[in-house]
Amino acid sequence: MPGKGAKPVLIVKLDNTRFAQPHAGLTKADVVYIEEVEYGITRLAAVFSSSVPRRIGPVRSARITDIDLLAQYDRPAFAYSGAQRKMYPYLDGARFLDVSPRTGGAGYSRDYNRPAPYNYYVDGHVAQSRAPKASLAHDLGFVFDAAPPEGGRVATKADMAWSYSSAGFDYKPKQGRYAVRLNGLTAGAEESARGQTASTVVIQYVKQTASKFFDKGGGNTPHAQTIGTGRAVVLRDGLAWNTRWSRPSAEDGTTFTLKDGSAMPFKPGQVWVVLLDKGRKATVTPLTKPKPTPTATATTRGWPRPSSGTPTPAAPTPTSSTTRSAG
Repeated sequence: MPGKGAKPVLIVKLDNTRFAQPHAGLTKADVVYIEEVEYGITRLAAVFSSSVPRRIGPVRSARITDIDLLAQYDRPAFAYSGAQRKMYPYLDGARFLDVSPRTGGAGYSRDYNRPAPYNYYVDGHVAQSRAPKASLAHDLGFVFDAAPPEGGRVATKADMAWSYSSAGFDYKPKQGRYAVRLNGLTAGAEESARGQTASTVVIQYVKQTASKFFDKGGGNTPHAQTIGTGRAVVLRDGLAWNTRWSRPSAEDGTTFTLKDGSAMPFKPGQVWVVLLDKGRKATVTPLTKPKPTPTATATTRGWPRPSSGTPTPAAPTPTSSTTRSAG
């Protein structure tokens, strides 16, 4: 949604097991990524810029996928609980600004009303203050428009599963958003009785390979390749589109295009991106043709671009941004 100027970017790594719920601060994220880690469990990487909460968590450790994934945000502040020692040289060579406990404990605390290790939280304001040179939100390649494009098929439910994790999204017409399910539970939120919701859901199929990193139990950490091209399914407004994603280099953002090559516009609001191994398949239903509706007039389409002058009543073009207004 139209913002009030670019703000610094903070990315926080979060646990994504049943013990993590309800998450704190996640409803205020601009973008939420789901990525696979050892044994087929998943973690979240939450991107904050337009609104940064005081309490975010539970915070967990970094993985090899994070290095490439975060590079498209230039030099964001990155908050995480730690990592295996063999990964430290790779993390130290990454572009992000490290605001983990490795570089200082300011902003981190334990909530002893919850069991460890699912009780570690970070104050987003303190984390940002520790990285005064963090990059500002910029054009990530995402395009937003209040009106959906033509060609979508009805998609009110989407499910995906890993060995020991699952995620689901259920469209709520009255809200105009998707309710989020994580690991078989309605995704809870400390700050909202409504729980976690998404305006746009992206199922981004990626090539996933074994990395050189293993945990103490011998579980391998997979590496999701977010640089390159591939297919994706984008859901918004109860509809779905088959798209292509493209990210030529680590410094480039990720674009999503329709069959005709035009940009796939996301709905203004929070975006959830599921990085799904292309060897797996999400279930999206019912994938039927939508019922015909009256054609909208041109003047009701889209959000206006931020402008120093007075907006004109003409139909605006889609906007590109990494952020959206909170709410």
